[in-house]
Amino acid sequence: MNHVENMPGLVGHRLLLLAGARILLQLRKDGSWGLPGGWLAPGESPEQTVRREAKEETNLDVHRIQLLGYFSGPEYTFSQIHTEEADVVTALYQVDEWSGVMIHDPSQSDELTFFSSEELPRNMAEEYRQYIHGYLAQQK
Repeated sequence: MNHVENMPGLVGHRLLLLAGARILLQLRKDGSWGLPGGWLAPGESPEQTVRREAKEETNLDVHRIQLLGYFSGPEYTFSQIHTEEADVVTALYQVDEWSGVMIHDPSQSDELTFFSSEELPRNMAEEYRQYIHGYLAQQK
């Protein structure tokens, strides 16, 4: 059984992998751009989730992880992942130190590319724009 089935609420994690002022985005299988990340697995700590998802989706070993904040509310209720709606709390983490060779996993995404905040792709879900703009507002 998939661990996200039959759950009234989910905890997601998104990574802002930064190279200078550039942000890593992944081209998802649906043709939209987003931040790497995923769901908290049973028995896993948030930090373990960040490390696992970074490895699975980018092949990178992340070293310095900083929690930036949480996103939740009615605008973060999703129904496409299973038959019932789920309330989602997403933790956003900054990662600016890693090792390894970045390689995308073809089962997870079609491409990994760094973008400046002024050149974010148009075909990106509003959810990810909110995360990035929230981060940028904190930096001012």
